[in-house]
Amino acid sequence: MMETVAVPNATKRFRYGVITFMLFWCALIVVSGAYVTTPLFGVFEDTFQVSKTMSAWTSSSFSFFYAVGFLLFGPLADRIGRKQIILLGLFSLTLVTIWIGMVSSFGSLIALRGLQGFVAATFAPSALAYAFEIFPKQKLVTTIGFISFGYVTSGIFGQVIADLIYQWANWEMVFLFLGGMYCITFVAVIFLLPNTAREQGKKGVRFYLYHSKLILKQRNFLLTYSITIMLLLTFMGMYTLLGSYLSGEPYNLSGEAILGIRALGIIGMVISPLTGRIVQRIGLLLTLRIGLGMAVLGLFLLGIGSHIVFLVLMSIIYVMGISMIFPAIMMVIGELGGERRALANAFYAFILFIGAMLGPIIAIWLLSIGSYRSTFFILSLLLVIGFVLSMFIQVKSQVQGT
Repeated sequence: MMETVAVPNATKRFRYGVITFMLFWCALIVVSGAYVTTPLFGVFEDTFQVSKTMSAWTSSSFSFFYAVGFLLFGPLADRIGRKQIILLGLFSLTLVTIWIGMVSSFGSLIALRGLQGFVAATFAPSALAYAFEIFPKQKLVTTIGFISFGYVTSGIFGQVIADLIYQWANWEMVFLFLGGMYCITFVAVIFLLPNTAREQGKKGVRFYLYHSKLILKQRNFLLTYSITIMLLLTFMGMYTLLGSYLSGEPYNLSGEAILGIRALGIIGMVISPLTGRIVQRIGLLLTLRIGLGMAVLGLFLLGIGSHIVFLVLMSIIYVMGISMIFPAIMMVIGELGGERRALANAFYAFILFIGAMLGPIIAIWLLSIGSYRSTFFILSLLLVIGFVLSMFIQVKSQVQGT
């Protein structure tokens, strides 16, 4: 077993920049697993002869069990250590992801995607608490911004990598490649992330039930979690629609062109690591509200525009807004959580990916009873509700950026 070192000694031995990069990379590569099947829905429909709704479960299965896993691995990280949980997850992800690349039935694919999501849940609940333990407050917001950058970029990165590898080889190779990346990351984490001190004492089920009740009774948490569920719901919903929207009349774009448009979304994501500086200048809650406003604007105009350049610009504005919201929400949770930060973050991650699970299902259902434009409008309306709710959140001590 690796020796546990105190946080001050750990931070002397490891440069903050290296730790920040590793947390960013882990967020990027782990959460990319949630999105790799989004551009492959049509492939699964043809390969396994299933409906569009059924093919969406290759995404929703991951998201559901990913969300459930947070409720287990968040408390478990308190007992055995953040880094140990992250390593357990990366090792398990390596095995499960390679296994997915070898299946031949749709039922096995759905089941293993659920297992993949469950073990992927080891990272996110541990990452925020880990950052709060390792970094001094003046560096914390920048680090959280980079972790969030990894989360939001994974939404594009996962789709683009999956599409590129599929066009080069086949869908099985997507998972074999991803499994290889998890293996490399596992080795890197062993050497590059310092250990932190474990929680003193053993916390049983009664402890977590008691503190869960305290969290879920607080109005600020309820408001923040209500906004959280809308983030990946609209994000997954939007990207589920965008490919088929642009491949049909009147655009008739090729797979390569749609891949390029997905990749352009990364332009909007570069704001995420800069969110710390924005918070420093204008405050945490105002940053959150501006992000929500931009996301509403981009998604609403995406539904009413027609020119392809305009649609691309609106998708970038939407992604830019979402990329501001993620780190802002994480900072709000961190400030509200206090000593219950790890548990509060586990609930945040659980709710976030319940939204991711619902996104493709709701988007496809709305499209079946309406049109692309009405579906984009309804998704933007959800974010309007989130903006209104944000006006009632109060954070006593706002984090300052660097």
